[in-house]
Amino acid sequence: MAADQDIFDRAVLMRRRDRAAAGAERHEFLLARVADDLVERLGAVQRCFPVAVDLGAYHGLLGRRLRQVSGIGMVVHMEPAWRLLEQCDGARVQANEEALPFRDQSLDLVTSGLSLHLVNDLPGAFVQIRRALKPDGLFLAALLGGRTLIELRNALLAAEEEVEGGASPRVAPFAELQDFGALLQRASFALPVVDADTVTVTYPGALALMRELRAMGATNALKARRKGPLRRETLLRACTLYQERFGLASGRVPATFEIITLTAWAPHESQQRPLAPGTAAVRLAEALGTVELPTGDPAGPVPPGR
Repeated sequence: MAADQDIFDRAVLMRRRDRAAAGAERHEFLLARVADDLVERLGAVQRCFPVAVDLGAYHGLLGRRLRQVSGIGMVVHMEPAWRLLEQCDGARVQANEEALPFRDQSLDLVTSGLSLHLVNDLPGAFVQIRRALKPDGLFLAALLGGRTLIELRNALLAAEEEVEGGASPRVAPFAELQDFGALLQRASFALPVVDADTVTVTYPGALALMRELRAMGATNALKARRKGPLRRETLLRACTLYQERFGLASGRVPATFEIITLTAWAPHESQQRPLAPGTAAVRLAEALGTVELPTGDPAGPVPPGR
């Protein structure tokens, strides 16, 4: 993707991740949830993965848990922010998720936890991952989806419009669930599976949520963002609107995180493929135990014995 079409300012994003590195373990709740889920999914795969790479490794949480999975050999942590990368154990590479430094067909497993939704060229990243995987290699990733922080987005946009007479983007435009399957197919992955899980976290107020996002290195890094700080009046109005529109009976406010999990394989001749049209050995009507009628017959299928 051309630089002038980029959504994210990656240099700003890396500076914020480096700034958050010192407290990464205190704010890893979402990454820990994702790591547990990915490890559980891998445990159900009866395969050995001699060489695995964790893309966007943060401070190494997912990589450390991968090494505990039976059948996984060497785990390489790849992270663009150096202060996070230096907290990772074992093999590590400083590199951008949009420019993978691995040879074609050199990896058995590629994982990623909550990092790939922040790349500017996601289709290109998927193509590079598929090329780096050996035939029948596995790609397993979790990204944030379109409903993530929908409450915060709503409150900030409304407050800025009301106070300043116009709005600027404050929360990243995460992709929708249906987009990911198409992107995996476009990158020539086989057997793609996409599913979503919604996690709701509560905070004492909107300011507490914003402080957590800052501590996670997840504040606004959009290229189209307004460069100056949010005006105090706008911030206070956003907090009020957040409480009014989404506040709970307890006085706390919810924050939604939509986690999209992707599972896909590099193509291999041993994988199952759909039959070519017209090659089925059994007619659909026989399999369903019905009587087949010509198209347009108003009577419809007739169950046996009727």
